[in-house]
Amino acid sequence: MDVRPGYKRTELGVVPDEWELKPFSELFTFQNGVNADKHSYGQGIRFINVLEPITYSHIHGPEIPGRVTLPEFVIASAAVKRGDVLFNRTSETDTEIGLAATYVGTERVVFGGFVIRGRPIGKDLDTLYSGYALRAPLIRSQIIPMGQGAIRANIGQGDLRRVIAPIPPLPEQRAIAAALSDVDALMGGLDRLIAKKRDLHTGAMQRLLTGETRLPGFTAPWQVKRLGDHVSFLRNGVHSRAQLTVNDPVCYLHYGDIHASSSIRLDLSRAMMPRLPAATAARLTRLEDGDVVFVDASEDLLGVGKSLEIGRASGIEAVAGQHTIAARFAKEVLADGFKGYLCEPVRAVNVSMTSRAQPLHLERFAVIMVMGFKFGHASAGLAPNGNHNFASAHGMPNSLMRR
Repeated sequence: MDVRPGYKRTELGVVPDEWELKPFSELFTFQNGVNADKHSYGQGIRFINVLEPITYSHIHGPEIPGRVTLPEFVIASAAVKRGDVLFNRTSETDTEIGLAATYVGTERVVFGGFVIRGRPIGKDLDTLYSGYALRAPLIRSQIIPMGQGAIRANIGQGDLRRVIAPIPPLPEQRAIAAALSDVDALMGGLDRLIAKKRDLHTGAMQRLLTGETRLPGFTAPWQVKRLGDHVSFLRNGVHSRAQLTVNDPVCYLHYGDIHASSSIRLDLSRAMMPRLPAATAARLTRLEDGDVVFVDASEDLLGVGKSLEIGRASGIEAVAGQHTIAARFAKEVLADGFKGYLCEPVRAVNVSMTSRAQPLHLERFAVIMVMGFKFGHASAGLAPNGNHNFASAHGMPNSLMRR
């Protein structure tokens, strides 16, 4: 196939004649981040963890929530400078491994052990441009196959050194970055509109789930129910992604897919899920409408206890997977379609009782989710006359009801 004038064929495909190809080994020096004692987290210097490169193409500083207290000599070694590129070393899904984010801030920050810092060797890359270019398909198509690990995808410095990047001339890099920044600004306006609508949604949840606002036709007092008397836990699988398939009959809900979901429900009739052979899944409990599946572990404390309520399960064989807790509540106590909303506030309490990178064990989960929070006696409110559509958290601080 002929190449049009002004372009050339390379190992990465067809690119403009003026663009060079360079391996990361010629563009960056790499270093792994710092690990600290668990008591060091929560205060001190801002700390770039694995979620920042996954979430952002450019890191400015204020969006970094984590903080850590470190000796000065450690800070000096793990400091991040403007123009440094951060790659996440590990991920629950291989599609998110090795994502890049360029630091464009001025505040002094450090980076964590699940992150690799790439410090530019020369001036081949414009700072703003690199945040866009190193997440482009030409780069991602090289990095994703490098992910290793049976349960979690991992990548190392040696892998990154082999990645090849197309390098436009600096003036063209700056022009590309400016154009993409304009698109980001437009998207930012849309994000603010979405955030405003989300705040309205959260406010409505706050009022309805606490009984502050009652819907027309509902006036009788709510009853208090102890959820621990109305739940059973389901047998889940312990299979890694390497053991899963694409064509076998039993759908497998991996905890990474719960983390990645932006919804509170999972429609099994539409979900694209990995699979298990029927024989392998023979002893596992099949999911049904209204079941709630929680993750029991996360890289980030805010992810512990994230859940999905199962819907449209009729005729579909599906099971809960590794690092999940699957719960089935009595339908006469909690209505299908409502449990996903009820379970959202629980995550704030999960965080308070779970340390970083520590799983949420079944016994602890039963105390938090089902037995009543121990502090604040949270319980479901059962509306009278069979109308089980609302719930209350009696005595629980209002702040715990916010998403």
